[in-house]
Amino acid sequence: MTQIIAVTNQKGGVGKTTTAVNLAYLLATPKRKVLLVDLDPQGNATSSLAIDKGRLKSTLYDVLVDGLSPADIAHETSNKNLQVLPSNARLAEAEVELVNLPDREQRLARALETVDADVVIIDCPPALGVLTINALVAANHVLIPVQSEYFALEGLSQLLSTVQIIRERMNPRIDILGVVLTMFNKRMVLSEQVQQEVEKHFGPKVFNTVIPRNVRLAEAPSFGKTIHEHDKWSKGARAYKKLAEEVAKRLG
Repeated sequence: MTQIIAVTNQKGGVGKTTTAVNLAYLLATPKRKVLLVDLDPQGNATSSLAIDKGRLKSTLYDVLVDGLSPADIAHETSNKNLQVLPSNARLAEAEVELVNLPDREQRLARALETVDADVVIIDCPPALGVLTINALVAANHVLIPVQSEYFALEGLSQLLSTVQIIRERMNPRIDILGVVLTMFNKRMVLSEQVQQEVEKHFGPKVFNTVIPRNVRLAEAPSFGKTIHEHDKWSKGARAYKKLAEEVAKRLG
């Protein structure tokens, strides 16, 4: 069975896209085909993999609204075991247009039934709208990046409540795969405090790996590269490699 992971947090700027892109790249091996789904109208996951979102003829919008097959829009990447379903600003229109379509919450789930991948990673938008609901209905796992800063836990209760509602009404198989702390600065007391608070709330669901605040990690997307391609010996690259190993272990 394909493992589908929704990487989500309705707060923006928490390292969600960075986490989705780098995990997808590192999990993709000759024995594990990975599909990255860019479900954010900002299209940052698309750009991070050196795809010009301004020149796309077809995107995830066409899959969700017009019923195009994912195979028709899938793009190859520098990792031959990783493909991406790209997006651009047009996906924002889907938020409105899906409202009037039948089974609007299940459009992504049905589309992903046809894909040939062992793992699907969905980069969700920073909101709990119809696009994120589609991701949660399609997924069997949720991965939550949490920024190591003040107000880090703000809004997470709403996300967890939404996951619970989805589990009860539409997708009984969904669970929390884990919570990962991002932008961690071990020299700041605040980061340590946030870590303690997150571990208090989520216990063993918190990944052992924390993602540090790292310049090389921040600049990699501007080159259209993952951190492993940009600087595989950087702290950020080493952290995501460890996180990918933890994720793979939890997926079994």
